[in-house]
Amino acid sequence: MPSVQPVGEPVPADGRLPAGARADVGKAPFGLYVHVPFCRVRCGYCDFNTYTVPELGGHGATVDTYADAALAELGIAREVLGDNVPEVATVFVGGGTPTMLPPRDLVRVLDGIREQFGLEPGAEVTTEANPDTITPAVAEELAAGGFTRVSLGMQSAVPHVLATLERTHNPANVSTAVAAVRAAGMQVSLDLIYGTPGESLEDWRTSLESVIELRPDHVSAYALVVEQGTKLAAQVRRGVVTMPDDDDEADKYELAEQILADAGYGWYEISNWARAEANRCLHNINYWRGANWWGIGPGAHSHVGGVRWWNVKHPAPYADRVASGVSPGAGREVLTPAQRHDEDILLGIRLVEGLDLQLVDGAGRAAVAGLIADELIDGRAALAGRAVLTVRGRLLADTVVHRLLAG
Repeated sequence: MPSVQPVGEPVPADGRLPAGARADVGKAPFGLYVHVPFCRVRCGYCDFNTYTVPELGGHGATVDTYADAALAELGIAREVLGDNVPEVATVFVGGGTPTMLPPRDLVRVLDGIREQFGLEPGAEVTTEANPDTITPAVAEELAAGGFTRVSLGMQSAVPHVLATLERTHNPANVSTAVAAVRAAGMQVSLDLIYGTPGESLEDWRTSLESVIELRPDHVSAYALVVEQGTKLAAQVRRGVVTMPDDDDEADKYELAEQILADAGYGWYEISNWARAEANRCLHNINYWRGANWWGIGPGAHSHVGGVRWWNVKHPAPYADRVASGVSPGAGREVLTPAQRHDEDILLGIRLVEGLDLQLVDGAGRAAVAGLIADELIDGRAALAGRAVLTVRGRLLADTVVHRLLAG
């Protein structure tokens, strides 16, 4: 089951923002996230807002009609944001499996973004994809339409690990998908998951070494989180599978850092590595830097000028609302200055350049010496005024944030 949405104040029917947030639109980079909520099957670990075709039963925003619904919300977004909105710096199409849509529909949505907002010169445009859905023809059509990156959900190179995750793609198709994306002139990212029940350290090494052989431009590696309400959570609760402990996940993270660094990939965010600065995912960096973005699609989240909101989750009411010109927003919250400050610290500490210690209150600064002594932040960087996580600090980032906020 998809995760439960937060509770917030109602969103006005026309989606209008508070005056202060609207005035803030032009003060930060602006991105668009497009959520495509369709999957062929629901993986047992996933709590994302996704639906299989049989679950939808042909109602609401279906695979065939989704592009029209997304374009309708783009029109609402343009009305809400007004003339102050800058050209779009980054577009990220996620899911679900965005490439369940025909590439012509993905390109049509991108064309709608160009028409409504414009794209910055050299804008980063990414779509996620299942490796089985990328052929040379699909890659060429995406590239011709303006996409610049494809993020492939590899997850693992080990068949029994993929089976536990209920991933349906053929591991052999990852290399052919990478080749197709690269031949079309786009950058390629590979996404991995570690900490799957039954995955050994050697299994994880196999996946990492398989990635290195493919030489992608970018690699993401995320620890598996067992979300309540998922099939995997039920299996863990019944004792059908056993989750690895924290030490196992720490060993796997350290192995990822070692193998990726030795192959020339530099970390720039706790879970992300790139071959060069030009290969970093700018869209996600803007999230971590607190920039503005609008999320298109069922359940998508947005943030503009300290206002965060989220759309209704199910594709049917979502499609009905946008077709009627009504905001699909289900709820929102207006962040206080204190909340924005805390989020700046929570997110900023994740990046390779670290956190400007001037953002930290006096009590938090008093904790810096202890964080250095515990080898959680780099001592030289701290002397220069920045809190930069060590490898150990990346494993204990929540502890670092707590100490910087609490002192």
